[in-house]
Amino acid sequence: QVQLVESGGGSVQTGGALRLSCTVSGDNDHRGTVAWFRRAAGQGREGLARIYPSGNAFLADSVKDRFTISQDTARKTVYLQMNTLKPEDTAMYYCASSPHLIPTPLSGEFEYWGQGTQVTVSS
Repeated sequence: QVQLVESGGGSVQTGGALRLSCTVSGDNDHRGTVAWFRRAAGQGREGLARIYPSGNAFLADSVKDRFTISQDTARKTVYLQMNTLKPEDTAMYYCASSPHLIPTPLSGEFEYWGQGTQVTVSS
């Protein structure tokens, strides 16, 4: 069974940085997509980034100037580096995986989800 565990969230001040990690287990033949989402209080889910096993990556326009997605295939971990954080980045951040190649985070269904990690940015 595929499991995803996020880590790296926390509280930072405006302008700070965090690196989120998503470790995937139980997917020994991963050929699909891992993506990052966030959900702020009272808002819908926002797709932020996705990466394929090849390293091909996509970032949403809203974050592409500040966030990067990368992976360590040996560690089965996908990272979301978040720089120049703003209060509006405050949200619960989730990673998700799919056995399929999904072009953008909101253009397909992700079968497996982590429990999320909270990011809080104070002004």
